[in-house]
Amino acid sequence: MKISKRLFLSTLILLTILLLFRGWFYRSLVTYKSIGQRHSYLPRDKNLISYIETNVEENKKVDIKDIIEIGLSATAKRLNYSVDPKTNDPNSLIYTKTAHCVGYATFFATTCNYLLKKYNLDKNWEAKPQIAQLYIFRTNIHQFFNSPFFKDHDIVIIENQRTGETFAVDPTLNDYLYIDTITFEKATKR
Repeated sequence: MKISKRLFLSTLILLTILLLFRGWFYRSLVTYKSIGQRHSYLPRDKNLISYIETNVEENKKVDIKDIIEIGLSATAKRLNYSVDPKTNDPNSLIYTKTAHCVGYATFFATTCNYLLKKYNLDKNWEAKPQIAQLYIFRTNIHQFFNSPFFKDHDIVIIENQRTGETFAVDPTLNDYLYIDTITFEKATKR
């Protein structure tokens, strides 16, 4: 009885620690490496623009971290994951509400770029959808899958064009595990 109680308590404590520090564990174990860039979209649809605006608190001083937070929240609230989406254009995703990682990345990047412009941060900052591959313990996990679905994964890099400061975000991962930033390495030039 004492052993099972201790085992239960130990398991509960371990799960609590993993839950509280999931972002740190994930960033320590998983690295994303860029293999290319995706097309960026401008918000043209009035419903998309209106939706982005509804996620903004008026009269609030906003910095780059706030924009990332707003973008992640807006993306997670609007999109549901689907293996077979019809489009990756955020101007259409506002209606279809289903996307895989490419759609999540383009929706998030479009939202961020709109907000960067709104708050006059677009002179320095830009959100760019990226095609990446995941490495766990420095091993590319995509090599273990034959399906074209698992050949890569899309993320977004928010970069300061002047200073080179970057934030890497996986909007799909954030939607399910609430992990805000990820570990990212730029592609090495050959």
